[in-house]
Amino acid sequence: MRSTKDSLQVLFEDNHIIIINKRAGDIVQGDKTGDTPLSDIVKQYIKEKYQKPGDVFLGVVHRLDRPTSGIVMFARTSKALERLNKMLREKQIQKTYWAVVKNLPKKENNTLVHFLKKNPKNNKSTVYTKETEGSKKAYLHYKTVKKLDNYSLLEIDLETGRHHQIRAQLSYIGSPIKGDLKYGFDRSNKDGSIHLHARRIQFIHPVKKDEVIITAPPSKDVIWQACL
Repeated sequence: MRSTKDSLQVLFEDNHIIIINKRAGDIVQGDKTGDTPLSDIVKQYIKEKYQKPGDVFLGVVHRLDRPTSGIVMFARTSKALERLNKMLREKQIQKTYWAVVKNLPKKENNTLVHFLKKNPKNNKSTVYTKETEGSKKAYLHYKTVKKLDNYSLLEIDLETGRHHQIRAQLSYIGSPIKGDLKYGFDRSNKDGSIHLHARRIQFIHPVKKDEVIITAPPSKDVIWQACL
């Protein structure tokens, strides 16, 4: 397991919640690769920091695709996990993403409504304009924030959290995310990342009831830095 001290960027932490700025390439939960998931690294961090003797409770509130960076929230108690899951279901947690795309969308600001169907065999979602058997409705709002030399930065507010939703919907409108070979970008990023970053999260604390707004800095990558 990699050292927690040199690689874990903690953005927010109290007795109920811990929010991490995930690096591209990290997996949130264990999968068939057998690579150490972020959840285990965070558990180890809590165990060491608070000198906890037994098992550490950590609930995964939401996930991020492996090549994506940015905000991931974990619950430190079962009560917080239960309440945060309810808040997610009821759309009381607002998540904002940044995406660097190849082609500027025809409309600088728009709401995309599609139906997405996940294919587990190739771990990919197909976009439909009409409801299809097994599909789920997907909403997102985007606005163009910055035009770079060869790319554009979009800010995306996600209303539904479907499988690969941002990646699939932006690709469908002809604006694939930089580095995202799976959804139509022409070449991969050297580090295997894609230029999709969970930038901001806003919610009412499930226990303390005060407002929490967290912003995650993107990586030191040249293109991300040009977006700031």
